[in-house]
Amino acid sequence: MKEEGPRGVEVSRVPGGVIVSVRVQPRASRSRVEAPRDGAVVVRVTAPPVEGEANRALLETVAEWLGVRKSQVSLTAGQTSRHKRVLVAGVDPETVRRAVERL
Repeated sequence: MKEEGPRGVEVSRVPGGVIVSVRVQPRASRSRVEAPRDGAVVVRVTAPPVEGEANRALLETVAEWLGVRKSQVSLTAGQTSRHKRVLVAGVDPETVRRAVERL
């Protein structure tokens, strides 16, 4: 079920977790999660968008932000796009809501 989460972030509840819309900015000065823009959480990563490096950095950064293991985070859409959808297993929309509100 697709919902609009806090600050307009798209969050979808799926069996076993949630899908969160993110916008990635590769080659940033440091990896971090920032306030949402245009319905997606902004994630800046230091890695370049080459051979999946930025995607791997994205998953690590999201895992750290939400306090879950890296193995719980996977990419479901947007492999080559800046706009992506990330599956976070084992969490509920409320966990994401609280994390977004702290940004």
